[in-house]
Amino acid sequence: MTQERHTINFEKMHGLGNDFVVIDARDRESGLSESLIKAIADRHFGVGFDQLAVIEAATNADAHLVFYNADGSTSAACGNATRCIGRKLLDECGAEALTLTTARGTLYARESGNGLVSVNMGHPQLNWDEIPLAREMDTLELPIEGAPTATGMGNPHCTFFVEDVEAVDLEGLGSKLEHHPLYPERTNVEFASLVGENHLRMRVWERGVGVTLASGSSSCATAVAAARRGLTGRQVQIDLDGGTLHIDWAEDGVWMTGATMHVFSGTFTLDFVDSVK
Repeated sequence: MTQERHTINFEKMHGLGNDFVVIDARDRESGLSESLIKAIADRHFGVGFDQLAVIEAATNADAHLVFYNADGSTSAACGNATRCIGRKLLDECGAEALTLTTARGTLYARESGNGLVSVNMGHPQLNWDEIPLAREMDTLELPIEGAPTATGMGNPHCTFFVEDVEAVDLEGLGSKLEHHPLYPERTNVEFASLVGENHLRMRVWERGVGVTLASGSSSCATAVAAARRGLTGRQVQIDLDGGTLHIDWAEDGVWMTGATMHVFSGTFTLDFVDSVK
């Protein structure tokens, strides 16, 4: 019997240039394999993305989200993708707030007015074994040149505070530090400069992806690190290469607010899907 062949519908979205392919699998199988995810991620032969997100049905929430990096690896959290999907689902159901489950835990999205969406990314992970790091140590200043701060937001982060973020060799340092032995699961790498009161400029190397124009979980981790080090309060503005996010480290978790964009919808052809199976 010939195996049934399926096309796959998708949406291309971005949050401040941090771009995603989103596949709605609430009423069908996603049809994804690791090789297909990598092929979709290719910006020349596929579509290209920083993360791929799958929306699945959930019995105890409005939806369940699964995230993949461009190299095919999974990520428990992706803040900007969560905001983009939050926008889609809020518009779809006409609600003011949503509950979303992820490998990171239960997250909450809400309408913030003027087209903005806020997502609660949960409480930061500050202990070495939660992030995780390779051994017990103070996470505020790691024994790495530059004394970065380690934070977990469902994925690991390594944040450096520098005088001039524009002068940093982001690609060279990021690719090296992602694989630092203190981070057994690799890490996202952020460089941030204080440019005003409660105002940071940040650039990001994303684990499994590379240089990105923005990163929601990285912005949350950097805001937490800055507050822990006494550089800012718990409410900060973070300017990234792709735009601005507002972060509030509140009592109920770290809230992130910013703009989203649905760029286009499309369908992966049978020829493309079959070519990478």
